[in-house]
Amino acid sequence: MQWYYSKNNTQLGPLEQAELAAKIASGEVAITDLVWREGMLDWVPAGQVPELRPPPGTPAARSPLLGQASGSPYAPPGAAYEGGDLSTYLWQSIVVTLLCCQPFGIPAIVYAAKANAFKECGDLERARTAADSARTWCWVSFGIGLVVQLLVLVSFAGTLVA
Repeated sequence: MQWYYSKNNTQLGPLEQAELAAKIASGEVAITDLVWREGMLDWVPAGQVPELRPPPGTPAARSPLLGQASGSPYAPPGAAYEGGDLSTYLWQSIVVTLLCCQPFGIPAIVYAAKANAFKECGDLERARTAADSARTWCWVSFGIGLVVQLLVLVSFAGTLVA
C-alpha cells in the first residue's frame, strides 16, 4: 500500500506503510503531519491512523501532543488536554469584543479561532499556545474597556457636579 505525507506544505511519497511508520517512530514525520493513501476520503494527521501509530516507548509515542489525558495515547480532534477540556476562549473573545474594547478584542477572536482550528486537527500544543494568547487579549480588552468606562463615568459625574 502506497502512502503519501505532507511536511512543510510539501507532498512527499509514495512510501510503503512500513517506511512511513518508521519515519513516524523516529520523529522524522510528526504525528500531526498529514498522511493519505488511496481509498481515504481526505488527508488526516498521522497519529489518527491506527496502522501508522508508533510503537510504545518511541519518542513519537511519548510526544506531549498525544493527549494522554484522553485515555488514549493518540489525540482525536477536540481531545482533552492536561486533565480537562482545552478552552479556546472563543465565546469570551466575542463577548469582550462586543462589550468592552473592539480593537483589542479582535486579536482575541483571531487567536481563539486559531486555537479552535489547532484543537480540531489534534495539534494540542499549538492550540494551547493560541488559547493562551486569546486569553491574554481577552483580559487586555476587558481591562482597557473597564478603564475607558470608568473615565467616562468620572467625566460624566464631573459635569453633573459643575
